Amino acid sequence: MVRRERKANNAWHKLSRNKMAVVGLVIVVVMVLMAVFANQLSPYDPNAIDMTNAYAAPGSEGHIFGTDNYGRDLLSRIIFGARISIFVAVGGTLVGALIGVLVGLVAGFFGGLLDSIIMRVMDGMMSFPFVLLALILMTILGQGAINVVIALGIGNIPYFARVVRGQVHIVKNEEYCNAERVLGASPVRILFTHILPNAMSPIIVYFTLNVASAIISEAALSFLGMGITPPTASWGNILSGGRTCLRTSPHIATISGIFILITVLGFNLLGDGIRDVFDPKQKQ
Repeated sequence: MVRRERKANNAWHKLSRNKMAVVGLVIVVVMVLMAVFANQLSPYDPNAIDMTNAYAAPGSEGHIFGTDNYGRDLLSRIIFGARISIFVAVGGTLVGALIGVLVGLVAGFFGGLLDSIIMRVMDGMMSFPFVLLALILMTILGQGAINVVIALGIGNIPYFARVVRGQVHIVKNEEYCNAERVLGASPVRILFTHILPNAMSPIIVYFTLNVASAIISEAALSFLGMGITPPTASWGNILSGGRTCLRTSPHIATISGIFILITVLGFNLLGDGIRDVFDPKQKQ
């Protein structure tokens, strides 16, 4: 009975009981595998131009999703676009998480004037709409996948910092933290041994949900011509390339938009499921 109870309460079992979370997990796994094995799955070179076959409709011979305005196979560009879009989204979120978590730990633990200064800076960054801040940073940094990662990461810093700071305020006054101070433990030890592990649940949840937002942000930047540099395929610049021919060849923008929609939905469903797993108020 004890073994059965432990199994029922472990994270994977709780997640598996949430049908929508499982659907989200399947979508995320499929998209990640597609990105990882893009070279093996792609039927054509995604950048191979064939102007004699431009704007081919979906289902044309040899082209399941058709071709774009340069005659490039759309399925191949969608597959390679998954690699870029997911890499940029996860990379940008990871950069924001690493810096934001450190900033939030320091601000929440030490408090006082340092907390006030740090959080006012974070509030100033949050006063800009996320895409506008990313556009400003891309104007400074220039186009390219790495610069998009940096821009998205900087834009995400204040959000992670606020999440972590709130958790630190709750955890740092617990009895075990006070006992560590009495025993002479250093602030670094208390922060990374006791406070950070107990603040990981909201960080993991926010990270998963934020990847979905980062995919949309990358698509927006690329759509506006400030993100991934063509001819490198990303879902955003495929969507941008299809906007000029929506009436004659709507499949170009539609297919890339569908993949963005499905992937964002998958990460959101998975994030909601993970949040339910870590919610202490959730019924077992």
